[in-house]
Amino acid sequence: MVGRVSTLAFQGIEGVPVEVQVMVAPGKVGMQIVGLPDKAVAESRERVQAALHACGLALPPKRVTVNLAPADLPKEGSHFDLPIALGLMAALGAVPPDALADYVVLGELNLDGTLAPVAGALPAAIAAHALDKGLICPADSGAEAAWAGEGIDILAPRSLIALANHFRGTQKLSRPVPAIRANPANLPDLSEIKGQESAKRALEVAAAGGHNLLMVGPPGSGKSMLAARLPSILPPLSAAELLEVSMIHSVAGQLAGGKLSDRRPYRTPHHSATMAALVGGGFRGRPGEASLAHHGILFLDEFPEFSPQVLDALRQPLESGECIIARANHRVSYPANIQLVAAMNPCRCGMAGEPGHSCAKGPRCMSDYQARISGPLMDRIDIRIDVPAVSAADLIRPRAAESSATVAARVARARDMQRRRYVAAGLPAATTNARCSTALIEVVAEPDEPGLKLLRDAAEKMKFSARGYHRILKVARTLADLEGQETVGRIHLAEAISYRIAGERLTAAA
Repeated sequence: MVGRVSTLAFQGIEGVPVEVQVMVAPGKVGMQIVGLPDKAVAESRERVQAALHACGLALPPKRVTVNLAPADLPKEGSHFDLPIALGLMAALGAVPPDALADYVVLGELNLDGTLAPVAGALPAAIAAHALDKGLICPADSGAEAAWAGEGIDILAPRSLIALANHFRGTQKLSRPVPAIRANPANLPDLSEIKGQESAKRALEVAAAGGHNLLMVGPPGSGKSMLAARLPSILPPLSAAELLEVSMIHSVAGQLAGGKLSDRRPYRTPHHSATMAALVGGGFRGRPGEASLAHHGILFLDEFPEFSPQVLDALRQPLESGECIIARANHRVSYPANIQLVAAMNPCRCGMAGEPGHSCAKGPRCMSDYQARISGPLMDRIDIRIDVPAVSAADLIRPRAAESSATVAARVARARDMQRRRYVAAGLPAATTNARCSTALIEVVAEPDEPGLKLLRDAAEKMKFSARGYHRILKVARTLADLEGQETVGRIHLAEAISYRIAGERLTAAA
């Protein structure tokens, strides 16, 4: 008799159906697993045998063959433990074979027969629903899988015995409940920033349109503080965005306790991060920081200290909104619709251009340092601002500053205008001005006559690239949305161009 159990292999955030076939037949005693298993899957035989022994089930002195079909698809991960164990129990008659036909199974076994949580429970539940089946997963992964919908039959046992008793009718497993991660009570607030009014204005514009932002200033001017407060003025994730973000974090194994939150991701990798860590890759093609920041913020502090090759790997994700990891034996695509926020000093010593300070190495220090950022990458950053040092007057007697809640309300109104505009154009509701196509932005951000003349003169004088021209239109469209205006005027274009001029000096240095 052959026991058959359905499970999944993950390719990116997609679940590919895999059938676990277990045969117990006469022959040399032992268990053999075939079907391109990796090391973790090959070691399943030891965990499965120990777990079955702990549950009081003795294996017969026969040959056990486990086939993971399709045989030419690589199988990775420890979540094949439970389907192999259940397939073996079905082949031995310990579990009714027909009871497993309507479920997709995944889970890792401990040696005592209990189940350990596994990565990918949420995308597995969604894939099981697409196959019109239920899901069996460990109890610690049940709260995560329950977010896939009420219509999915989910069993989340704590041990192999509990699952066997459920199928025999001696124990009833209840459906897990979706878990919510509480947002921190004391989030950083914009009202804590003293001075830097122009930088806070740029932060609001970046949040309203989802624009990439670069802050250049001396050490201690507040660049990192400003970036840390950007999440407090962004709108919460929509239901569709929450599902996409959670699927990526689930595959990466970063959903603690299976709890989901509607806060946008905020990732801050260290400047020593490798290319695989930033855009994804490695032996199993795991998602990188760019994908983990999907629908959120990727903050790169000390921007020029990152390896130039690593930074240039962000060009394609910033343009297309996805990270494509291509290797000799597989190709994986992860969503990466990110808002890049970067901070840097003007030079290595950090004080170039500051009043009362002179760089010991002269202009060469600043040009060499800023040249570490390539021109094509700089061209993809919509807003570039100088963040000067805060004066003593701002620190001693600060003026009353707006709270994050006040600014967030304006950002939400601007985002709502964008949502209605782009839904009417047939685009997803999550589309922002920064993600609008070039053909559409020329229509929705068509300037009035004075604005068109200003834009034409600035483009000829500053030699903007075609990408730079359209990104100026996108920022101008966001500025008009913040004021609730349907037409992009000269004043909006003038401010958008001013955000671009600060970066042209860096592009020239690169």
